[in-house]
Amino acid sequence: MKKLLLMLALALAAVSSAWAVTDNQQYATVNGINIANQWIYDRVHTSAAYTADAICSQRARTATMIDGVIYVGRSEEKLVVINGDSISQSVIHRFSAVDGSPLPDLELTLDGAPYGRFLGVASVGRDNFGHLWVAPMTSNVQVVVPVYLVNTETGELTLVVEMDKGEAPQRTDYLDVMGDLTLEQAECNIMTVAGSTADPGFATVYRMHGDQNGDWEGGFDGDPYLDFVDFYPEKKTGFSLAPVIKMVQQDEEDYSGELFYIDCFDAAPVLYSIDGSIYDTFEEVDPTLVPQTAPNGCTEFKLDGRDFFVYARADMNGNGHGCQANICEMGEGQTFAGMQLYWQVPADSLGKVNDSGLRVHCFAVDKGVDAQGNEEITLFTFKAYNGMAVYKIGKGVTPAGPEPGVPGDVDGNGSVGVEDVNAVINVMLGKAENPKADLSGNGSVGVEDVNAVINIMLGK
Repeated sequence: MKKLLLMLALALAAVSSAWAVTDNQQYATVNGINIANQWIYDRVHTSAAYTADAICSQRARTATMIDGVIYVGRSEEKLVVINGDSISQSVIHRFSAVDGSPLPDLELTLDGAPYGRFLGVASVGRDNFGHLWVAPMTSNVQVVVPVYLVNTETGELTLVVEMDKGEAPQRTDYLDVMGDLTLEQAECNIMTVAGSTADPGFATVYRMHGDQNGDWEGGFDGDPYLDFVDFYPEKKTGFSLAPVIKMVQQDEEDYSGELFYIDCFDAAPVLYSIDGSIYDTFEEVDPTLVPQTAPNGCTEFKLDGRDFFVYARADMNGNGHGCQANICEMGEGQTFAGMQLYWQVPADSLGKVNDSGLRVHCFAVDKGVDAQGNEEITLFTFKAYNGMAVYKIGKGVTPAGPEPGVPGDVDGNGSVGVEDVNAVINVMLGKAENPKADLSGNGSVGVEDVNAVINIMLGK
């Protein structure tokens, strides 16, 4: 019977439910502000369901959130044969930002044909007017970076602009967009950083600008790129591996992107000005807040008159951490110096599985109000190949405490079933970490813990 149940557990892994699972962590109230996880879908908390999902792929590298919907881009997912030619079509997977439940996929097409470019949706994001966009990875022999709008009803792509690399073509991976990509409601700026497969990387930053109802041109006084000379630490000469860029919106109607963060493999985020000069660094930050090397990603938000900075704390190799983010209130004058750590999310990580060096950690923020009229932030965090989660932040947010424990409920969904057997097995195989898997309390996870779950299922 035990063997039969174990085989059943493995067979049902792909369909085990993950929705409504939270990180089951208690976060402190800080300066009257609370945070609560709404749902989580990752290797630690929903390992069996997440690892069986199509988004658990090294081709699913970036994600964003728009109007209550999560969009996860996966390149080269679906094989389509047309007139004898095989095309690996890219797909965008969608989930509800409210509870994480799956929504219909978008199978991407371009000019009426499946969109099958190599790493065709390496970068997925949104502009300030709710438009979803994608862009492919480009190599150093490709002289432009195509940026596409995505029709969120049909999956059809529309080419918006080809970012010119000028006389400095290098690899590009991850983009940022500020303003209106259609140029109908506001100006727009697009930026990316030259990437490298080895240190020290390149010093080149690319930028395109379009005036409202105008045309696209190079974003550095007409030039499409600028080679930076200022770095932090000073010994750096380039932006290292898989750099990401994030423009800063200084007020609600500012889309100039004149200040922006650049975050790369070997340093903390650095705030730059459009002239290439350094505006702020982590030099005077509490050393305990300095991120470990490797993770790339950050964003900002305002809440109740306070300025917050969110950044990747560590990637899957982090010592004592795993694909986590720090949420800090910035220091006086919106500076890094004097930053105060509010929370680290998830407190027990999204996962610690090698993602083949993708480095990028995605964040998206929506601002709203709760039923009582309090300002409220919805924060989305996504780390390729390890998982994703949504948190609510605000004075009116009810802080979550640990959920009542159910003996044998290893995956934390409130009941005991085959998904808990799988959760124990994943820990045994080194695919996940979960302290609840040691049901026997002997300090290790093994067959005796699988038997313990099965016995609870059998009512023994």
